[in-house]
Amino acid sequence: MTILVTGATGRIGSAVVDHLAQAGASVRALTRSPGKAQFPVGVEAVAGDPADIDAMRAALTGIDTLFLLVANVPDELTQAITALSLAREAGVRGIVYLSVYRGGDYVDAPHFIGKHAVERMIAVMNLPATVLRPAYFMQNDFAQKEPLLGAGIFGVPLGSKGVSMVDIRDIAEAAAIELLRRERAAGPLPPETYDLVGPDALTGPALAGIWSEALGREVRYGGDDLDMLESRLRSFAPDWLAYDLKVMMRRYQEDGAVASEAEVERVAGLLGHRPRSYRDFAGEVARGWRGA
Repeated sequence: MTILVTGATGRIGSAVVDHLAQAGASVRALTRSPGKAQFPVGVEAVAGDPADIDAMRAALTGIDTLFLLVANVPDELTQAITALSLAREAGVRGIVYLSVYRGGDYVDAPHFIGKHAVERMIAVMNLPATVLRPAYFMQNDFAQKEPLLGAGIFGVPLGSKGVSMVDIRDIAEAAAIELLRRERAAGPLPPETYDLVGPDALTGPALAGIWSEALGREVRYGGDDLDMLESRLRSFAPDWLAYDLKVMMRRYQEDGAVASEAEVERVAGLLGHRPRSYRDFAGEVARGWRGA
């Protein structure tokens, strides 16, 4: 009985691998460079990615449970649909798919609506899958280190509606719990869906305030300029990705992505604890920056 983890060297995938290895599961980790990857002892590293059909077929051989994480790439939808079809052909009896919170609502954000289309396949084909829908990752804000410590600016144009940001450690823990539940079951389990959200509705100005407390200095919110965001992103990311993220931020500004208390409590029930707060995350990160 073996679990295949895709995206195994990324922030979420590597944490999922660690959780599974600590639980004593048999793990196969899919990576483009198995020779360079550093996994816990006993984890089998195999070469490939979801875009490589032959590699995916080989990696799925003998697999009972699949963790499917597809990166935000132009052919993300094709990769995910193909991977699920190959898993079905291989007889995989348990799947955990990483989707996105409010994917069906943000129809103009490509990586949101693409994930929603994958969910549609899972539902129509009645695949034995848990769909995890994480909100915006707290750890995305690692990229704010320079403006926070330099000019004292929080530069993510999140707006004033509120977003229930989630810690990727909670995402990885939830994924491992569901993978192990499906792996250890006597047979395929019914479909399940969880919205993975944090406990607070966070706005741009509120986040600046949290960082002011964490860093012990004044931090200002950088404002809602989306054209500036796109220009900044295009300096290091492909044009299509910069625009995709701009659209996502526009929807956050216009509609927000605030979780209900029932959604938060459901995550807590899955994890066995309340999801981590952004204030705790920022405090931890600030201590690390001071000690660096």
